[in-house]
Amino acid sequence: GYGLIRISSTLNPHPPNLMFPIIILALWGILMTSSICLRQTDLKALIAYSSVSHMGLVAAAIIVQTPWGLTGAMTLMVAHGLTSSALFALANTNYERTHTRTLLLVRGLQLAFPLMSTWWLLTNLTNMAMPPTINLLGELFIISTLFNWSTPTIIITGMGTLITATYSLYMFLMTQRGSISTQFQLLPPTHTREHLNLTLHLLPLGLLTMKPALVSGLFT
Repeated sequence: GYGLIRISSTLNPHPPNLMFPIIILALWGILMTSSICLRQTDLKALIAYSSVSHMGLVAAAIIVQTPWGLTGAMTLMVAHGLTSSALFALANTNYERTHTRTLLLVRGLQLAFPLMSTWWLLTNLTNMAMPPTINLLGELFIISTLFNWSTPTIIITGMGTLITATYSLYMFLMTQRGSISTQFQLLPPTHTREHLNLTLHLLPLGLLTMKPALVSGLFT
């Protein structure tokens, strides 16, 4: 994202014939990677594709080269950086105990790790940009920027947001709800360092939600 901002600023103002296809590809990438997330069976692959989908929004907003677009891109980059890292940390805690990343095999972990399930819920709500998270602010800036650039983009960004909410709920339900497998009845407990790690991810997100100017540069 930083590289896109630096490179795109050297091309300002953008030639229309260069700007249009890049934004279309970025928007198309949002739908494709979000759809791939819906059929993933590997937990880490699902989280990785989720990051690619969010970066499609960031790339499109940067190429438009408006103050709102750059503000939304910067906000979403920081917010999703913390969110995605927290999701990978959660996936790793599951893998260290079950030794598998397959969603169909690892179910019902809420019964074994109720506190870790709370971290899963908070992180997934942040990933789907639930209000009043900083992720929502970034996505609103980007969607408004793209809508101002071209009205039909609201269809693609709206579908992308809907699919993001769908696969985030799918990820939470597949890992936490349901009946736990008999082979996972005796699992080692979670450690304080793991909860501290997740606290250090979600606490900055909460602080940024209360004061978005720290990352967005607005509302000062």
